[in-house]
Order: sequence, then structure tokens, then C-alpha cells
Amino acid sequence: MSDGPARCIAFLGFGLIAGSVARALVAAVDPSARPLLVGWSPSNAGPEAAVRDGVLDAMAGDPAAALEGADLVVIGAPPIETVELVAALGGPLRPALAPDAVITDLASTKARVLAAADAASLRFVGGHPMAGREVTGYGHSLQDLFTGRPWVLVPSSAADGEARDRVAWLAIACGARPIQMDAGQHDAAVAAISHLPLVVAAALAETVAGAEAERPGWTAAAPLAASGWRDMTRLARGDARVGAGIAATNSAALVDGLRALRAVLDSWIDELARAGGPDPATLEGRLRAVRDRLEPPPADVA
Repeated sequence: MSDGPARCIAFLGFGLIAGSVARALVAAVDPSARPLLVGWSPSNAGPEAAVRDGVLDAMAGDPAAALEGADLVVIGAPPIETVELVAALGGPLRPALAPDAVITDLASTKARVLAAADAASLRFVGGHPMAGREVTGYGHSLQDLFTGRPWVLVPSSAADGEARDRVAWLAIACGARPIQMDAGQHDAAVAAISHLPLVVAAALAETVAGAEAERPGWTAAAPLAASGWRDMTRLARGDARVGAGIAATNSAALVDGLRALRAVLDSWIDELARAGGPDPATLEGRLRAVRDRLEPPPADVA
């Protein structure tokens, strides 16, 4: 990897995603050209472990110390905390920012983050690497987590071409494909493919699993559960605080998706509860249509 525009990167928050970014940079960028990597988190457990692993060059005792000399600031916090850190960078932490510093984040929602950045007139390019795991923390980070994956960039009104290029360099250095979108377009898209599945997984578990008095049949069903149940509930097994922040900061798009889903579920109920019983051919047609939409059949070969 050739050298990029960042000379010193400060991580504010350092869990699974930020840790994977740092690991990717260490693996991909030539040591002679690699930026200095400094990390801080509220507990500093992740940065401390990363320094021991050789993934970070230094751990900072507070956010202001982490920002010293950084020309790229990466916020690796959950969505609500990301909004708070963006506001702090425009307020009490502003004096610690280098004049040419560019700020980005790794959060799953963008509209509220960009609104905070615009309010603070920060040189900010929002980022969302489209990869993750249901586990959390630096200890689960992977250097190849972003390889070949999209990395959405959402520039603020104060972001110039150099700022966009610096954050695009970060995505490319991590093996990802930068894609520029606006905040509303991004939040609507991820509500459909990521946040709606999270809430559906939680709702499914709420519906089926629990104490026998609350969910009759779960005691008998639980020992039978296999890959289908595991796959359908995987997202519900993740960090509850992160999930709550995602839902809270993208609630409008998520509500639209849930209402559309409710209408589809009602149509399934109507079909299954029809007088005389459901029509198997209709059910098969619906299931086949969905399958073909997700996995289009191969074209006929002449």
C-alpha cells in the first residue's frame, strides 16, 4: 500500500470496528509510511490491549490527548455517543483539534451525526463500513473485516475535496470500496437491509423465547432449535446498547420499514387463515417468488 494523506490517526472509541480498522492499517500499509495510530476509549481497555498487540502506537488518557497532532480523527463509538463526541469536537475539544484535521466516524446511522457535524462546522466526512459481527469489543476485531465491502462516505457541508480524499484513503487502505451517499439515502437503505432485520430478530425472539409461563411451548422447542433459529436471531444476540442507539437514531426510516413489514405479515395471515384452509399453490408461488428475488435462477443456456 502506498502512503496516504493521513500522518497521525486518533481513535475516539476503540471496539470491534475501530479495532478492525487499526488492524487493517497495520497489515496493509508499509511500516515506513504508516500513520501514527493513537487510541482512547472511556475504559481504555481496548487501546491498552491494542498497544500490547502492536496494533496501536499509543494510548491516550483522555480525548484531548488523543487528538494531539492528529490529522484524521476516527470516532469509533455507538451512534448516540458518536453524536455526543461530534458535538464535543465542535465545543470543548475544539482547541485540541489540529487546524487541518479531518473527522470521520464508523456509526451505522448518519443523519443525526451529520446534523451535529454541520451544526459544529466541522471538517467531517461520515463513514459507515458495511461489515460487522454480532460480537463486540477490540478482542474480536479482524484485519480483513472490510475486505471487498462497501464503505459509505457521507460528506458534511464543510467537507472539501481533500477531506473526502483522506477518508476515502482510509477505506481503501482497509480493503474496502468507498461509496458516496447523502445521509437520508444512506439511512433509508440501511434501515431496510440492516436495522429492520435487527428489530425483526429481536421481535421474533420476544415472540417465541422466554419463560414457559410467558411463552408456552418454548421449553419443548428450545432443545430442537438449530441453524434456522440461530440464523434468524443472530442480530438479536449483539450489543444491546449499540442496537438501541441504531434504532433511536434511525427511528423514522425504521418505522416506515416496520409498517411495510406489518402489511406483508397481515397478507400472510389472511392467506393462512382463509376459509377452507390456505391454498398450497399460492403459498408455493409466494415462496418461489421470494427465493427467485433473492437468488435469481440461472439464465437458460441456448
